[in-house]
Amino acid sequence: LPMIRVIAGEKGTGKTAQLVDDINAQAITENNNIVCIERGNRLDRLLKYQVRLVDMNEYPCSSFDQLLSFISGIYAKDFDLTHIYVDSIFKVAQSEEMSDFAAFLDQLDTFLKDKSIQVTIICSSSVESLDESIRRFT
Repeated sequence: LPMIRVIAGEKGTGKTAQLVDDINAQAITENNNIVCIERGNRLDRLLKYQVRLVDMNEYPCSSFDQLLSFISGIYAKDFDLTHIYVDSIFKVAQSEEMSDFAAFLDQLDTFLKDKSIQVTIICSSSVESLDESIRRFT
């Protein structure tokens, strides 16, 4: 399995429902340690209690670089992390700059190389509109 998966699609195409189903299916598996990053509290009533939900509004994070550092910090605290989910990446990173998103994915991919963490990222953008460097993660 690839370490990073980007689920892309226009608004209203069921990405969040897919995310919630995937998270909850992983949450009932023993030994999974799951963090879900979002901005706001949209998912708190939809996710099983085993999932650690992080509201980025509570943290000073406003770029893809800061988000990468934030994820690294979560891992530094929690070595047995198995899954990270990011709902609405452009809202979480507070940037819609495609080149920054592509660089973030490359750096995250490098960071994850020797770790067994699966990262799933929701992106409100059609697959066709994504750069090739991003599309390889879809």
